[in-house]
Amino acid sequence: MFIDIPALTLPQRTAWLQHAIAPRPICFVSTIDKEGNVNLSPFSFFNLFSNNPPVVIFSPARSGRDNHLKDTLLNVKEVPEIVINICDIDMVQQVSLSSCEYPKGVDEFMKAGFTKTKASMVQPPMVKESKVNLECKVFDIKSLGEMGGAGQLIFAEVLCMHVNENILNEEKTMIDQKKLHHIARLGGDYYASITPENLFTVPKPIRELGIGVDALPASIRNSTILTGNNLGMLANVQILPLVDASFEDEKLKNIVQYFSSNPVKMEKELHKYAQELLSNKKVNEAWQVLLTGENT
Repeated sequence: MFIDIPALTLPQRTAWLQHAIAPRPICFVSTIDKEGNVNLSPFSFFNLFSNNPPVVIFSPARSGRDNHLKDTLLNVKEVPEIVINICDIDMVQQVSLSSCEYPKGVDEFMKAGFTKTKASMVQPPMVKESKVNLECKVFDIKSLGEMGGAGQLIFAEVLCMHVNENILNEEKTMIDQKKLHHIARLGGDYYASITPENLFTVPKPIRELGIGVDALPASIRNSTILTGNNLGMLANVQILPLVDASFEDEKLKNIVQYFSSNPVKMEKELHKYAQELLSNKKVNEAWQVLLTGENT
């Protein structure tokens, strides 16, 4: 299906793009104007864009309904300091409530039931209920247009972080990713929750290069059983493995014996077993199973 994005109405364009480009982290940002009025609002056009210097960017876009500028943007133009309060599942309903377009001067901390706590280096307050707070200094604002829905990019340098010790690892040296249950925005009313059950790791070589899918033996590369993800795992090794004569596996032995008279069927069964091993992150074992097929 071909979607001509510029030809769509703004609501249609928003729906198509935000359903496809997801999940998006949420910038739950507190700001303050020169009179001391505090604002608290969530924005899902947000991410980390540099580590050195440590820079984040978020976009309080112009209203798609009446083209007005968000209070967050107006505040930042007056006081170029922000606190980004990282959102987790424990606060999602309150975060959503704070997105209501209350009149300027209304305190969203009070409306959404959050607690203010004093920041160390900037004027806007932090959200006490957030397990991570980033104090930032705004150094640039870039408008992407004057029409409704146009992004207004705010560039901010992270000055310091506050981290709840309950989400640190046992050594207290880093955030334990399994303890910080981030939430993210998708399209429409959908959110995502990052819990230990849906986390997974993908080994990625830093100093060494994977051999690549193109370097896999043809029978493996063109398998009707192995998926693209399976091939990606196999091709992430630095050198093409060799047969390990000491490798023993009862199921592998049974497959070879049972299908010895039918090489085509044997290859399919070996590929199925290799896929099972890969699903359990046993890449070396999967390679030995597949090499058995290559050498049988």
